[in-house]
Amino acid sequence: MSHSHRLQPVVGPLVVGLALAVLSHPDVAKAIAGLLGDSVRRPLSAGRLIELGAHHLVLAGTGLAIVGCLGVGLGILATRRGARGLRGGIDTAAALAQAVPPVVVVALALPVLGFGGPPTLLALVAYGVMPTLRGTVGAIEAVSPEAREAGFAIGLTPRQVLTQVELPLAGAGILDTLRIALVLSIATAAVGALAGASTLGTPIVAGLQNQNLVTMLQGAGATAALAFLCDALMLAAAGLLRR
Repeated sequence: MSHSHRLQPVVGPLVVGLALAVLSHPDVAKAIAGLLGDSVRRPLSAGRLIELGAHHLVLAGTGLAIVGCLGVGLGILATRRGARGLRGGIDTAAALAQAVPPVVVVALALPVLGFGGPPTLLALVAYGVMPTLRGTVGAIEAVSPEAREAGFAIGLTPRQVLTQVELPLAGAGILDTLRIALVLSIATAAVGALAGASTLGTPIVAGLQNQNLVTMLQGAGATAALAFLCDALMLAAAGLLRR
């Protein structure tokens, strides 16, 4: 497969992400709000939007790191022969965690964890573990039995088969799973604004409170742009890994 063909899936998300980033620019968002019949309001400055985007990305990235450790770790555990009996319980627990809407998780966590990042991180983890777990299990189980048997035949231990055979062959699939988890994390992190976290959801919440369509457009556009651009980056990494 050629280098350009491997990176072809990146083009769509990259173009959409850049277009949404342009939409979130103060002048563009203001013009669009005017076309929609909204009264002229003060937009959020580009510098402030970038600052919120950086905070948003750090929060989403931290959530992804926790989700990756838990989801991939539990996925590996669920595929081990000695832990097959725990698989149903692990999957059910992850599904229950995702069944609770992120807004509810944030609201319930506020009295215990306080305002800001901690309740948002809890929502990110609760919402992202299940798809990461199931994606990891699917990627590992997709490894051919012949590859595992070849590893055992040359004298590898079960741990060595995991690290030297299964994980390298399942790596692209696991990376795709983490890509989906990252997009979910970026989208969910916007909810953190309700708990006082500085994210790209902040201008959305402020816009709803002040009936300012401009800032709502900026926050929504910037959040979606960040998700698409990170998706493109992860697709590029997955394409290079498949090489």
